[in-house]
Amino acid sequence: MKVLVINSGSSSIKYQLFVMPQATVICTGLVERIGLKNAVLTYKYLRGNTFEEYQFTGDIPNHTEGLKAVANLLTDVNKGVITSPSEIDVVGHRVVHGGANFVSTALITQAVKDKIRYLFALSPLHNPAHLLGINVAEEVFASAKQVAVFDTAFHQTMPPIAYRMAVPKALYEKDKIRNYGFHGTSHKYVSEQVTKHYNNPNLKIISLHLGNGCSITAIANGKCRDTSMGLGPMNGLVMGTRVGDIDQTVIFYMVNELGYTLQQVNDILNKKSGLLGLAGVSDMRDLQALIQKGDADAILAHQIFVYKAKKFIGSYIAALNGVDVLLFTGGIGENDAYTRAKICENLEGLNIYLDAAKNSIRTSSIREIQADNATIKIVVVPTNEEKEIATQCYTLCQ
Repeated sequence: MKVLVINSGSSSIKYQLFVMPQATVICTGLVERIGLKNAVLTYKYLRGNTFEEYQFTGDIPNHTEGLKAVANLLTDVNKGVITSPSEIDVVGHRVVHGGANFVSTALITQAVKDKIRYLFALSPLHNPAHLLGINVAEEVFASAKQVAVFDTAFHQTMPPIAYRMAVPKALYEKDKIRNYGFHGTSHKYVSEQVTKHYNNPNLKIISLHLGNGCSITAIANGKCRDTSMGLGPMNGLVMGTRVGDIDQTVIFYMVNELGYTLQQVNDILNKKSGLLGLAGVSDMRDLQALIQKGDADAILAHQIFVYKAKKFIGSYIAALNGVDVLLFTGGIGENDAYTRAKICENLEGLNIYLDAAKNSIRTSSIREIQADNATIKIVVVPTNEEKEIATQCYTLCQ
């Protein structure tokens, strides 16, 4: 079975083509800057045992043209990996927000698309782009089954004490205001990798997905018990441009006293806050370059980023009544030894001990970085959301 995994953003399309059930990747790539000047299409395709790369820069006015360009490359006489779009059996779509409607992967029907559209208000930066990608894929890969994999699905095992908010009951029952959680595909994948690694399905795991978007999830017996993101993906940890947890009074103060519109507040808290708001840069690599130069704002921004993570770790140890594994994943979590070290620093009272030498080693597989005699494992696990999506699609459609 050939499964094409698509992650459609507002101006981008990430894609990977898998042969299942082996989960062999035969091509991967990215279309970015869609609708802007000098759009870029990157295409890496398997030839023998190695990947070759092709890149195009030019006019890609919309998602339809972008996905058609991908399909043309997939079937290209010299660069292609299939002979016809009809060889694609399943197209798997990442969808950020599934609300309470979707607790598992779903075949896409008109009813499913209507629910994705209904949730635009809860995920205005993501769901519209996902639905656009679905509609385009239905046109370009007309014979394939279309499948939606929801970031929120893994978190639907949270108990009411974790997902309910202390708001009037009608807002929950009628308007579905509650915590949903995000990055679920990643948290599910990495926690399952750890469960397999230790051959123990009963582990208590605290999973930190740290990248431009950040979230932390408490997992017990393979199920989510709590997670830091809520109704939307803005709250919880400090992120690249998102504020994380904030006193709600700030919103009313900005509107009522400072004269901002609600849309301006939303833009500020979603796109201009986090590391960007604190230090002027949103990428952790850029932040650390400033730290090396002694930039006071960058130093404070990193300290706040670390402090928030520490607070969540402590609260989730309390929620789980202990922890077996502290797990780091995502672009920062996997690659940034400095940030991992700072997060684990001075947590001896929680029985968390990091080994600096182990932490400095980089590998492409699961690795332990705790001190030799530590009882709590600290592990770095490379995430692979696309592989998880492909696996869920195969399971549903085989």
